Amino acid sequence: MTAGGAESEARKALNRLRRAAEKAARELSALDGALRRAEGPDFPVDAYLEVAESLDRVLDFTEEEGRRLQEKILHAGGVEPGRVRRG
Repeated sequence: MTAGGAESEARKALNRLRRAAEKAARELSALDGALRRAEGPDFPVDAYLEVAESLDRVLDFTEEEGRRLQEKILHAGGVEPGRVRRG
């Protein structure tokens, strides 16, 4: 696999990971809402907060890794990372 092909595969895998973490966060929220009403004071709030924080860390990782990969791709193409304007 070429470097460009590897970078393309990495971006695709990173996007899949991001979408999976976003979906997991939505499902956790739905589960939280359903069980919190059903269980009342027995609901394990701390456990759900811990899992939500873990998913937030995964999402933060995907953002940071996406920026890192983009900078690497730009650098390989001869463009300095700070030179690209975003609109």
